[in-house]
Amino acid sequence: MLTRKTALTFAAGLTLAGCNLAPKYVRPELSVPAATPAGPAYAATDAAGAIMPADTAWEAFFTDDRLRRVIRTALENNRDLRVSVANVAQARAQYRVQRADLFPTLAANGGATYQKSPFGVVGGGTGGGTGGTGGTGGGTGGGAGGAVSSGRADIYSANVGVSAWEIDLFGRVRNLTQAQQEQYFAAEENRNAAQVSLIAEIATQWLTMAADQDRLKIARDTERAFGQTVKLTQDRFRIGIASELEVRQASTSYDQARSDIAEATTLIAQDQNALNLLAGTTLTADLLPARLEETSPTLENLPANLPSEVLLRRPDIASAEHQLIAANANIGAARAAFFPNISLTAAFGTISLGLSNLFGSGTQNWSVAPSVSQTLFDFGRNKGNLRYAQATRDAAVATYEKSIQTGFREVADALARRGTIGAQLQAQTSLRDNAAGAFKLSELRFRAGIDTFLNTLDSQRSLYTAQQSLLAARLTRDSNSVELYRALGGGVTTTQSTDTRRPN
Repeated sequence: MLTRKTALTFAAGLTLAGCNLAPKYVRPELSVPAATPAGPAYAATDAAGAIMPADTAWEAFFTDDRLRRVIRTALENNRDLRVSVANVAQARAQYRVQRADLFPTLAANGGATYQKSPFGVVGGGTGGGTGGTGGTGGGTGGGAGGAVSSGRADIYSANVGVSAWEIDLFGRVRNLTQAQQEQYFAAEENRNAAQVSLIAEIATQWLTMAADQDRLKIARDTERAFGQTVKLTQDRFRIGIASELEVRQASTSYDQARSDIAEATTLIAQDQNALNLLAGTTLTADLLPARLEETSPTLENLPANLPSEVLLRRPDIASAEHQLIAANANIGAARAAFFPNISLTAAFGTISLGLSNLFGSGTQNWSVAPSVSQTLFDFGRNKGNLRYAQATRDAAVATYEKSIQTGFREVADALARRGTIGAQLQAQTSLRDNAAGAFKLSELRFRAGIDTFLNTLDSQRSLYTAQQSLLAARLTRDSNSVELYRALGGGVTTTQSTDTRRPN
């Protein structure tokens, strides 16, 4: 006789021995060159001493303590990052829901039936069943009957069972579970990508505010210098040495400096507003930069001449691959729909004519009811679902390859800028120094009556432009380090919680 244990063992054996109809996953080949570009724009770096951002905590990569405190504040308060964390929690919960279909849902049911017959006989068999939710329904129970002289009988039953549990012989549920798990992994990688982007955006905005602070200082210094020039020219005009044209020319440069002060003041306020939004709170003044430091606020020994495989460590590319694996698993689920669906309903319990005898000897009853269903005609529904799953997989492949190509371009661009920024800074520094020297000489020559006022004014303007250009180049250098940090996938954090990618 088939026992309950034998039936469940048989069903579990069928599930474990089931086949998987999903295509074997093979990672697509990299759709980019084997290594980052080389050439005049790309400087070689000693690979032995270089650090990889993906292996370095962001707290170590960024060396300015104020910037680190701003980043830490943003990681705790930024609303976009909170949305990403919530998306991970949603995907994790959905995976748990889908994974539960791999196992039977047990439900317990107790019932009582009170009967009275005018003929003094009660019989015909009364049964109890199991009920539940989430894919389980009523099971089957046993029956009891007999003659009772009073014409009344009280029948009690208690049952534990499963209903319509799908025996995953062809891997449909397993593939759906894997697909949902990969979606969860993708959501977590998206959260990591959001964190890396947030850190890079905060650092760039912080550096931009520092540069705007320096821009305001340069504009104020230039306003004072141009103001002195205007006063000197006006004095010379009053005594008939200078012309009104020279006064007007000097005033235009002075007015331009005043306009630049107003513009820089506005930009600083907007920079602070942007930082407050990114940080998710109002930052205190001690966390804001006062100037752009001469040295970079990041580690500078970043690598060059990288193999393209390093792109696989970027969280956005890892997310795209998880999406691809999920699409591959969905093909297996769609293929399984062409095969029979095997399910099992079973119940085990006890039934008695009296409550006191409900769990007594000889009251046990059980039932096992396997079933098989096979679709004969669905007018192309299963075929359409399979083709949709295959097309989704093809789109996921293209998305994955495009993510790698985009990442390769971003890394190559950052390396190209890094390879030339040193020479550009050197040239801009020399240009600023030469412009400052030329202004001093032209001013001395003008005061001595050797040179015209126009040469002095042009030298003063050239110095102002050179100072602005040098500041822009320094900002580019520092921002490039941040961009290379982001393009190479960012870094781990020492404050991040332990790995939660295997949900309980």
